[in-house]
Amino acid sequence: MRAAVVVFPGSNCDRDLAVAFEQAGFDVSMVWHKDTGLPENIDIVGVPGGFSFGDYLRCGAIAAQSPICQSVVDHTKRGGYAIGVCNGFQVLTETGILPGALLRNAGLKYICKTVPLKVETSNSAFTEGYNAGDVIGIPIAHHDGNYFADAETVAMLQGEDRVAFTYEDNPNGSVGDIAGILSENRRVLGMMPHPERAADLGHGGTDGTALFRALAGVLTPA
Repeated sequence: MRAAVVVFPGSNCDRDLAVAFEQAGFDVSMVWHKDTGLPENIDIVGVPGGFSFGDYLRCGAIAAQSPICQSVVDHTKRGGYAIGVCNGFQVLTETGILPGALLRNAGLKYICKTVPLKVETSNSAFTEGYNAGDVIGIPIAHHDGNYFADAETVAMLQGEDRVAFTYEDNPNGSVGDIAGILSENRRVLGMMPHPERAADLGHGGTDGTALFRALAGVLTPA
């Protein structure tokens, strides 16, 4: 299994994401944002958290114009798997891979703490290690994590079982308490909380481990 983790200027969770993949059994390549192509035979692309390009303009907007992002778009159009965490989720919405936008937190403050998330569906490669209805503890660390989409889009996501996670106690004002969503083919996940920061006992919790192990189980060659 091969994973590629994209690195932008200002990324600060790229190594965390790479380690979480490695602990689940992936061979990981780090890919610089100016690269024009992904390594061959990549199974999944990880777009990490951080502050790409200093969060200037809009969070993720400049990163979405980086040369590598066209390859990420092409990868997902071919049916490839991808996960975007925090700033990575913002990048995935800015590229149009996922619908909606991430706005400034309703309280206008940066939030960094572990929050309870409800698993809304186990019907994806990312969430099949959980049961729908499970409540897990995953850290958040964001200033612009307020997920927004119009009512029609939210209804579509809910109706198609594409809301992966919701907040039990909404910290940022996200519509529908949405913390993570899936693409139409269920092979791309964007989420604001950081599962890679809950994938080792040293982190104080391991509730994110099941996500990476589930991916490994799905992507392991037969």
